[in-house]
Amino acid sequence: MSKVIIVGGVAGGASAAARLRRLDEKAEIIMFEKGEYISFANCGLPYYIGGEITEKEALTLQTPESFHGRFNVDVRVLQEVISIDVNKKLVRVKNLKTNETYEETYDKLLLSPGAAPAKPNIKGGDNEKVFTLRNIPDTYRIKDYADKRHVKSAVIVGGGYIGVEMADNLHAAGLKVTIVEFADHVIAPIDYDMACEVHNHIRSKGVNLILKDGVKEIRDQGEQLKVILGNGEIITDMVIMSVGVRPESTLAKDAGLEVSPKGAIIVNANMQTSNRDIYAVGDAIQIKDFVTGDDGYIPLAGPANKQGRIAAENIVGISSTYKGTQGTGILKCFDLTIANTGITEARAKELNLNYEKSFTYSASHASYYPGAVNMSIKLIFDKDSGKILGAQIVGYEGTDKRLDVIATAIRAGMTIYDLTELELAYAPPFSSAKDPVNMAGFVAENIMTGKVKNFHWNEVKDLPRDGSVSLLDVRTNMEYENGSIDGFMNIPLDDLREKLHILDKSKPVYVTCQIGLRGYLACRILEQNGYECYNLSGGYRLYNTIYYNKPMIVRDEERMVPDKLEAASVSDKPVNKLEINACGLQCPGPIMKLSEAIKKAENDDVIEITTTDQAFAADVEAWCRRTGNTFLGIASEKGITKASVKKGCVNTKSGGDCSTPPSEGNNKNIIVFSGDLDKAIASFVIANAAAAMGRKVSMFFTFWGLNILRKPTKVSVKKDFMSKMFGFMMPRGSKKLSLSKMNMAGMGPKMIRNVMKNKNVESLESLIQAAMDNGIELIACTMSMDVMGIKMEELIDGVKPGGAAAMLANAEESDMSLFIS
Repeated sequence: MSKVIIVGGVAGGASAAARLRRLDEKAEIIMFEKGEYISFANCGLPYYIGGEITEKEALTLQTPESFHGRFNVDVRVLQEVISIDVNKKLVRVKNLKTNETYEETYDKLLLSPGAAPAKPNIKGGDNEKVFTLRNIPDTYRIKDYADKRHVKSAVIVGGGYIGVEMADNLHAAGLKVTIVEFADHVIAPIDYDMACEVHNHIRSKGVNLILKDGVKEIRDQGEQLKVILGNGEIITDMVIMSVGVRPESTLAKDAGLEVSPKGAIIVNANMQTSNRDIYAVGDAIQIKDFVTGDDGYIPLAGPANKQGRIAAENIVGISSTYKGTQGTGILKCFDLTIANTGITEARAKELNLNYEKSFTYSASHASYYPGAVNMSIKLIFDKDSGKILGAQIVGYEGTDKRLDVIATAIRAGMTIYDLTELELAYAPPFSSAKDPVNMAGFVAENIMTGKVKNFHWNEVKDLPRDGSVSLLDVRTNMEYENGSIDGFMNIPLDDLREKLHILDKSKPVYVTCQIGLRGYLACRILEQNGYECYNLSGGYRLYNTIYYNKPMIVRDEERMVPDKLEAASVSDKPVNKLEINACGLQCPGPIMKLSEAIKKAENDDVIEITTTDQAFAADVEAWCRRTGNTFLGIASEKGITKASVKKGCVNTKSGGDCSTPPSEGNNKNIIVFSGDLDKAIASFVIANAAAAMGRKVSMFFTFWGLNILRKPTKVSVKKDFMSKMFGFMMPRGSKKLSLSKMNMAGMGPKMIRNVMKNKNVESLESLIQAAMDNGIELIACTMSMDVMGIKMEELIDGVKPGGAAAMLANAEESDMSLFIS
C-alpha cells in the first residue's frame, strides 16, 4: 500500500486526492492545508462581497468531514508543511493551532500550494484599510469591514480579472468605485483594441477608470485613506490590491526542486518535478503554452483541476500527459461578458509570428427575433496556414458558447477554413443560420484567399491626406453626418456603381463602413472594376470605440422615471404605447425606425424603442429636442437599451402638431469661445445669475474655451503627435488661464485673483462648482476637442460631450444666446 501526501487543497490538490481514491482504494492519502478550507469557490469570492451570493456555505465546496466521508482522505487543516526532506522522503508539519511540529513520511508527494497575491512595494500598503482577495478569510475580512464601517467608496488597484469583478460587485453593493490600472488597458489577456469597449462600459456604469497610472503611496486621511497616484490623488474608504499573483514555491525551492526565473515550479508533461517522487500542480507551476509551445505561467482553475487528475493517474502508474494550457478565460463585467482563448495579438507581435487578424460584429441570435445583441469578435490566425492562434470576444448573451467553440477548434488544431464549415445549432432564439463563429471564419477566409485586403484602426492616422490616395466612407449620408473619419469622403454603397468615375483608378482606395461588411462589398465592386482597394477591419465602429470613446452614463434609477409617462400626457385619454424592436440594427437604423414610428403615431402616443446600438443612448435625447418630441427616459441592461419617447411636446394641446421643442422662452444659452480668465469669470457670473433667477442655462465650450474645463493635473491618454503638442502648449485648467489684457507675464491673473478674494468675489473655480451645483449644463464641443487633441478624460467631472446640434437645440429653446470671445 502506497502513502501519498498532498500539500494544499482547492482545485489541484483536492482533484488529485479524489482521483487517487477512485483509482486506488487501498492507498493512504493525507492532505495538508494550512488554511481552514480545503475546497472553496475561488472565483465566487467577489460575488459574495457584492451580495450576489448570500450564503457563506455556498462558497465551501467540501469540508474536511465531507471529503473524508466520501473519499476516505485524512484531511488536516490548519497544518502547514514547513519543509521537505527529499532524501528521507518526509515532510515536517506545523500544527497552527498548537504550534507543535511533527514529521510524516511519503512514497509520493504532490505539491499544490497555489499562488499568493502579489504585493507591490507601496508605502502605506500595509494599512489596515488595504486588502487583498485570494481566499475565504480575505473575503470575510473585506465584507465585514465594508458592512461594519458603512464603507461608501473603494479604490481597486489593478484591472485584471479579480479587480474588474470586485469593481462590478462593490458597485452593485452601492459603493463609489475607482479602478487604477498601470497598463493602458484592463484585462491583460485581451488586446487594447478589444479592451476599449470594456473601458467605455465600465465608465458608463459610473465607475472611475484611471489607466496608465500607478499608486505611489497610501496615507491615512482621518477615517479614510488618501491614495496618491503618479498624477493626482483619491480620497477613499478602503483599497483592494489586485495586481496579480505569484507562485507559492518557497517550499519547493527550499527542498532543492527546480523552479523558473519567475519562481514557478518546473514540471514535465506527467506533472513530475525535478524529483521523480514529487509532483506539482496548479497555480504554483510553470506550464507549456499550448499554442506556441513556450514556457509560461497561466494560473487558472480549469487547468489546475486537469493537472491534479493527470498527476494522480501517474502516481498510480497510469501514463497520462498534460498537453499545455491555452489560457481560455471568461469574465463578467457588469452587463458585459469578456472571453478569450489562445494568444493575444500583443503576444504574437512579441514572438514575431507571421499573423493576421480580423474583427467581426454579429448578433447573438437571429436579429429579427427579440433580444438579439451584438458581440465583437477578434480572431488571430497564422498568415500562411490559417491556423487559429487566439480569439477574443466582448459581448453579452451567447459570448461564452462562441468562445468555447473557438477554444475547442484551437485544441483540435483547426484553421479558419474549418470555422466556415462548422455545423452549429441554429434556431432564431439561439443563433443565426450563419453563426458568429462561421462569420468570423468567412471574414478570415476572405483575407486569406485575397478576396479583400485589410487595413487596421492604428494605420488610419498615417494615411496621406494629400490626394495621393482615395479615402472613402460607404455608409449612408445620415451615418456619415453623425460622425466620420477625418479626410474620408462619403459615397453610400448603393450609389457606388453610378459614381465610380469620381474615383481615380491610379490611386489606391481605402474604404470604411460601420463594421466592415459594406466596406468588403465596396472593395469587391472596386477591385472588379480595376481599382486597388483596402477595407478598414472593424469599420468605423471599432475606430470610434478606440479614438472617440465618450460613453454616456446611463443609470436606470436616475434616467428612467415611470411617472413621466403620465406627467407627459396633457390629455385625459389613456396613454397609447407603441413598442418598436430595433435590436440588431446599427446606426442610423434605430433612429430611422423611431422616426418612422413617430410619423405614424398620434400626438401623445408613447413609443418604447429597444435597441442594441450603443450610439443610440447618446443620440435619442438630442434627436427628440431637435424634432420637437418628448424624451421620457432611458434604461440599459445587458447590452439592450430601451428608450421612451412621446410624440409631441409636453406643452402641446391634444391634437396639436408640435414641430419645435418645448420652451418657456427664457432659457439662456452661452457659447464660450475664449480661454481668457476675465472672460471665463464673466461667463460664469452671468450663468450663475441666470440660474439663480430660475432659468435653465447651458454653456457650450468650444476651441480655447475648452481650457477652462481641463483638469489641473495631467491625465494619461493616448494621443497622436500633434495632439500632444497642442496639449503641451495650452493651459491645463482654470488656474493657468491668462488675462485678455494686462496679463503681464502671469502677474495680471494673480493680481485679479487677489483683488477678487479681498472683495469677497467668488473665484473662477468656485463659480464653476456653483454652476454645476445649480444644474447648469456644461457641454464640451466634440469637434473642437478632436481638432485640439483634448480627450473627455482630461475634462473635469460633470462635463457632457456635445456637438453643434446640441448647441443649436439649446439656442432654439432660449431667448438669449451669448457668444463669449
